[in-house]
Amino acid sequence: MTITYSIIAPIYNEYDNLPELYRRVKEVMDSTGETWELILVDDGSSDHSTSRIRELAAQDPTVRPIIFARNFGHQIAVTAGLDYSRGQAVVIIDADLQDPPEVILELAKKWKEGYEVVYAVRAERQGESWFKLLTAALFYRLIFRITDVKIPLDTGDFRLIDRQVVDVMNSMREKHRFLRGMGAWVGFKQIGVEYKREARFAGETKYPFNKMLKLALNAITGFSYFPLQVATYFGFISAGVAIIAIPLVVYGRLTGFDAFHGQATTLIAVLFFGGVQLISLGILGEYIGRIYDEVKGRPLYIVREAPKKE
Repeated sequence: MTITYSIIAPIYNEYDNLPELYRRVKEVMDSTGETWELILVDDGSSDHSTSRIRELAAQDPTVRPIIFARNFGHQIAVTAGLDYSRGQAVVIIDADLQDPPEVILELAKKWKEGYEVVYAVRAERQGESWFKLLTAALFYRLIFRITDVKIPLDTGDFRLIDRQVVDVMNSMREKHRFLRGMGAWVGFKQIGVEYKREARFAGETKYPFNKMLKLALNAITGFSYFPLQVATYFGFISAGVAIIAIPLVVYGRLTGFDAFHGQATTLIAVLFFGGVQLISLGILGEYIGRIYDEVKGRPLYIVREAPKKE
């Protein structure tokens, strides 16, 4: 049987949200009259989400559970959903219901018009603190300006992707994944649909500041050489300052200028150039660490139980 829509929801400690997520997704997808499946990827939940996913799968064959052996992270959980999806159109949605399942119908409408990637644009965001809104705005604009691909502003992973695009993304097996960047990099015909992001239905956010920072690093190092270029610029600036300073210091010493007596100037210069070198080494370390992870060739995730791939 050909599946038209695959709905992927990564799950991490979403026990209270699962029944409502299933109810609303089912209501929306049944209204289409098309075949569909709901792929619930349990990313090593420590509450009772795993058992609730199994219960939903037992009562409805359209629910396909993928249970990880441990927590691998949101982007990897979505990747597993893409690997196991069978639909001609694949929708990625969060389980906390901040992304309303009802918007899927608008995404599907654009897909039927011929667009291969339909991403949801957050026109409004409810139930989020000013700090979250500020850091999110800065994150999206920073990524947009310094990465080599133009990732649409104010978009998350909530989107509909055509099967052809999914197959291309599934061939990209990098370890440090930034899926919305990968979706922009592959190209194809894309369009945005604005929506109102709702407050979380239940529970707490699974993307605190430290995870947002890690995601930002993955985005920058995965799609930009800008940090390496910054290190190079620092090197040239430092060298330029040193070249200018050498004759000035020599002249000052020869003329007995008081400002050049003592060790304060030397210490400041050593600390400054040492800081520049350490920052540059740290940037290089980030890139080398990612190369190391790729070379090891470990699988992106380990599955405890899952349906057969088709």
